Amino acid sequence: MPILDAPMLVLGIETSCDETGLALYETGAAGLPGTLLAHAVHSQIAMHEAYGGVVPELASRDHIRRLVPLSRQVLERAGRRIADVGAIAYTEGPGLAGALLAGAAFARSLAQALGVPAIGIHHLEGHLLSPLLSARAPRFPFVALLVSGGHTQLMRVEQVGRYELLGETQDDAAGEAFDKTAQLLGLGYPGGPALSALAESGKPKRCRLPRPMIASGDLEFSFSGLKTAVLTLLKKETRPEKKDLAREFVDAVVEVLVAKCALAMQKTGLTQLVVAGGVGANKQLRAALNAKAAESGFAVFYPEPELCTDNGAMIAFAAALRLQAGATVPASDHAFSVRPRWDLASLS
Repeated sequence: MPILDAPMLVLGIETSCDETGLALYETGAAGLPGTLLAHAVHSQIAMHEAYGGVVPELASRDHIRRLVPLSRQVLERAGRRIADVGAIAYTEGPGLAGALLAGAAFARSLAQALGVPAIGIHHLEGHLLSPLLSARAPRFPFVALLVSGGHTQLMRVEQVGRYELLGETQDDAAGEAFDKTAQLLGLGYPGGPALSALAESGKPKRCRLPRPMIASGDLEFSFSGLKTAVLTLLKKETRPEKKDLAREFVDAVVEVLVAKCALAMQKTGLTQLVVAGGVGANKQLRAALNAKAAESGFAVFYPEPELCTDNGAMIAFAAALRLQAGATVPASDHAFSVRPRWDLASLS
């Protein structure tokens, strides 16, 4: 497909886990900035809460129920018809296999019916590029910290499709550590936001948790030991108050993330840091990164808060950028696949 010389309406579909996201993004002509016309997200939190975590089969079935109503909703909000859509983007991976299949099957079927291309997008690429949708947006190249539920990675981003892995977690991601620690503290599911809120009322340094790999000299992470350290403190007869333990846990994670980001900026020599993914909405992390950026002389960028969680806008936008860059999109056919595991650095 050639570089777009006229605006195109892209429908984005996100179904990698427990949020169904739909969005309409209109590309700009001849490489000019486009416009996010509308987006909508349905969260499955209430459904999975009773089980203490995501149930893959239930997630897949719920995506199927939500896709058509949400598609109609974003079309109505944007004042467009389904016939106006020129391309359909969907999350091809990584994620839950059944959830990915629900979105891919819907996207490919709709693309066939409309006679338009269907474009599989990497979920993390969507997160990584989402800060470019903000009014204050970075320019290539930049360093990106991806901190979504199951991923903690530092990437060097040269341009769309050119990503170099600088470091990643060796076990639990930061988001997983938040949720698991919240369960230990009896905060329910999903626990990350509740843990952060509880930490705001806690006092610093009332107890001590490790800062895993903070002085390792590389850009790797490890967070599984933190939840074990929390459990050890909870088993003591003189255990700290939950709010103080929550504060120490959040401080530990934030200190590690900030230290690794600062080291990445130093090692690469770049001056822009992008933070994306659900944990990127954490207030303590943002405050600490902003302070470090001011101290060290680099700029930090975030997606809009509503775009930190999984959403269709980031998928539509990533596809639009690829189309504007002249990405080749194979003709739609009846065969398609998803990629529950997919290395972001393998993209081109």
